[in-house]
Amino acid sequence: MKRIISGVVGLSFGILTLASSAAASPLTFVGASGSHSASVSFDISGTDLLVTLTNTSGADTLEPTDLLTAVFFTIAGDPSLTRGSVVLAAGSTVEDGTTDPGNVVGGEFAYLSGLSVYGANQGISNSGLGIFGPGDVFAGTNLAGPADPDGFQYGIASAGDNAATGNPSLVGTPLIKNSVLVTLGGLPVGFSLKDIGNVTFQYGTALDEGHFRGGCELCATEIQAVPEPATLTLLGSGILMAVRRRRRRS
Repeated sequence: MKRIISGVVGLSFGILTLASSAAASPLTFVGASGSHSASVSFDISGTDLLVTLTNTSGADTLEPTDLLTAVFFTIAGDPSLTRGSVVLAAGSTVEDGTTDPGNVVGGEFAYLSGLSVYGANQGISNSGLGIFGPGDVFAGTNLAGPADPDGFQYGIASAGDNAATGNPSLVGTPLIKNSVLVTLGGLPVGFSLKDIGNVTFQYGTALDEGHFRGGCELCATEIQAVPEPATLTLLGSGILMAVRRRRRRS
């Protein structure tokens, strides 16, 4: 009997571990065009959506059109999330500029829902692009005027950028090298990473300056089948019934 109970406990723990592991798996989209390449990862922490946007190119950033400035994506139901924060991701730096305490650069980035850009309804950008305005900016200091979101200041340069080279308009301009972590709050009840799709990476300061789609080749493994709470409850009830029947037989 002890073996049965032990097995039940082990099975239950395994199920819960699987569910927890699956829920914690981030969803990553990647894309490339010529020398440009980028990735965006989505993850959940409580009721927050964590978005890591990265310029993954190994090439030098030479022109404003080499800067990754925005990502557009679709969330099913088009929820309006709250602007949490934007910080430098681990290992990233600001070239020729500074940040707020804690590596915060939120004052240079904006978020909007309810969009219709490349078929997407959500967007995060450090440039206005004719879409984002001062009222859409995250909390933080305007680190490089004028009112943000503006041009390409604090755009995301490539991992291989050399700050001393490139177009004169870039040299000496504050740029983020590599990656930012964006936190959006207020995820709706029942939200799942599988509700996210239709990703497009934007470069430069205008929609016609270069963009490409992001693909998710690992979605089948990154978004694992997580049992719904009701399913777990039924499964747990079934296990208990099996134990009770075993006791009666014994």
